Order: sequence, then C-alpha cells, then structure tokens
Amino acid sequence: MGYPLLIVEADGAARGNPGPAAYGTVVRDPESGAVLAEAAEALGVATNNVAEYRGLIAGLRAAKALDPNAAIEARLDSKLVVEQMSGRWKIKHPALRPLALEAAALARSGRVTYRWVPREQNKAADALANAALDAASRGEQWPAANS
Repeated sequence: MGYPLLIVEADGAARGNPGPAAYGTVVRDPESGAVLAEAAEALGVATNNVAEYRGLIAGLRAAKALDPNAAIEARLDSKLVVEQMSGRWKIKHPALRPLALEAAALARSGRVTYRWVPREQNKAADALANAALDAASRGEQWPAANS
C-alpha cells in the first residue's frame, strides 16, 4: 500500500549573489498537475543557494500541511540542493547547514525524494520567486503564502 504522492516544485532567485533574493514553490497533484498550494517570499539579501533551500523548506511545509502522510517528490533546478539533500554531496557552506537540517527535519518521514529538473520544467516556481522579487523591488509586500 503506497502513500499518496505530492509534487513540490521549488526555486530560489537572487539578483546578484548575494543580492536581493526570493523563493517560489508550488505543490501539485501528480496526476492532474493541479496546483494545490503555492508560496513565494522575498528574503532580503541572500545567496541564490539560500533562496533555493528556502523554497524547498516552504514547499515541504506546504505539502505536509496538505497531507502529513503523503510521499513527496521535490523537484528543483538546483543541482546543489538536490545532491546535498540526497546525501551525495557534503554541505560545506556554513550558511546552508541549518537550512539543510530544517529541510531534513521536514522530510524525516523518509518519503521525500529529490529530483533535479531543467530550469524549463520549473517555470511556475521560478515565476513566483521573480514576482516576489519584483514586488520587493517596488517596496511592496508579497504574500508569504497563497493557497
């Protein structure tokens, strides 16, 4: 008996590295592709990798809120985050360690897999991250979560 599956698409963006940064994340039904939840948030000044991790964390939280027992496939265009969270690459940068630990705690069920996808397949999360960045550059507050 399998667990229901949710797809998390997550992305981070930084204009400059570090620079103004934001994340976007979308939770989808794997069969219909329907968006079940989405979130985006400007982070102030951060690196792209920090923004990528923040997107993953927000996506895992949103998926767990929808169904705490669901299996999750996290899709990111960040090879670094996918490889680190899969345990294949060491986390060397000290700013990324607490973010990786937070993501790992959310994934503790062991039913989270990480998959690298090309940027073209991560457009919805990318668009949300850039919308949050654009709003912040205009001095506007972007909603932290939309469902």
